[in-house]
Amino acid sequence: MKGTDKQNAVLEPEIAPPVPLGSYPPSDVTFLLKDLSSEALELGTAEREKAIQSGVSYSEMLPVEYQPTEQYIGLFRETLQESAAKVALAVAVVSERIVARRGTEGTVLVSLARAGTPVGVLIRRYIAETYGAELPHYSVSIIRGKGLDMNAIRYILQQHGTDANLQFVDGWTGKGAITRVLKDSCIAFYNRYGIRLSDDLAVLADPGHCSGTFGTREDYLIPSACLNSTVSGLLSRTVQRSDLTGPEDFHGAKFYKEWLEYDYSNVFIDAVTPYFSSVRESAAAVAGEMEASPPEVSWRGMSDIRTLQEHFGIDNINLIKPGVGETTRVLLRRVPWKIIVDTKDNPNLRHILLLAEERNVPVEEYPGLAYSCCGIIKPLKGGESE
Repeated sequence: MKGTDKQNAVLEPEIAPPVPLGSYPPSDVTFLLKDLSSEALELGTAEREKAIQSGVSYSEMLPVEYQPTEQYIGLFRETLQESAAKVALAVAVVSERIVARRGTEGTVLVSLARAGTPVGVLIRRYIAETYGAELPHYSVSIIRGKGLDMNAIRYILQQHGTDANLQFVDGWTGKGAITRVLKDSCIAFYNRYGIRLSDDLAVLADPGHCSGTFGTREDYLIPSACLNSTVSGLLSRTVQRSDLTGPEDFHGAKFYKEWLEYDYSNVFIDAVTPYFSSVRESAAAVAGEMEASPPEVSWRGMSDIRTLQEHFGIDNINLIKPGVGETTRVLLRRVPWKIIVDTKDNPNLRHILLLAEERNVPVEEYPGLAYSCCGIIKPLKGGESE
């Protein structure tokens, strides 16, 4: 098959348009996900943990969504108020870098659901406000062990042309597993369709030192990491299971419409965007320095994880989840064994300490890591992990 024929295979057959999903305004993001709202996919934490560690893909079931206490919501609101300007600066820096590298003509933002979606919305808003360019923004599924949703990418290219400039976006890096999955998926897409996608992953925070396009490398609390669906457009984690998603379908997700009154997705966005104008000048300066002298992608975080793995005798490295965002996920939807922090006095970790206290999870100090904290999942007998 010649290259041209391969590229034609991207365009035919046409992928059916997505159904409207999520609580963001349609202009902010289009979710390329199949609606699985009517399916009973949630499993209790212990049952789900056992399944994951026995080899079942985390994408074939969903955790029961954490319903935050009033104290926790209060902490989210307080954190959001305190960090909104800081988040805006990181958004502005990574946005300026995207524009410097790609321009705005033909650029399409492709966020990785869920954590990437709020960041993609903020980047789109910043570029629109600063450069007057309304970039298309889609949110798609990527799953460790299964890869990027190829149908979603085909749909984007059908809408914007096979020469569209796709910029992938995520919230933060942990060990860099999704970075690797994205790279492998882009290679697979090229081998299948003859179209080369950029595997550059733009993130708000890169404490793992595994991304070249980021706003900051500080491991701090991005408020959108505090909550699950209620800060990500009311969408569940993405699901890919052969009995639910066919060969021409997008990967799936549930839309929790019943939680609209508890939704903070747009509260988060609306708290950050007012700071864009005040951080623009400093962001442009920081981004300019980064472009002139690109930061090293050293994968330092993975080295630290190996150290923790040896120190605590953890056979499966997938049971160690580094960084504030990943540690939050461990506490919200896994079975934690212990939480490792650089210091319990770190102000970025107040919600981590609160969640650990609610769940009676021990917290240990281990200074000197690239990350502010790491969550360690309780090992069961054998198996893999999410």
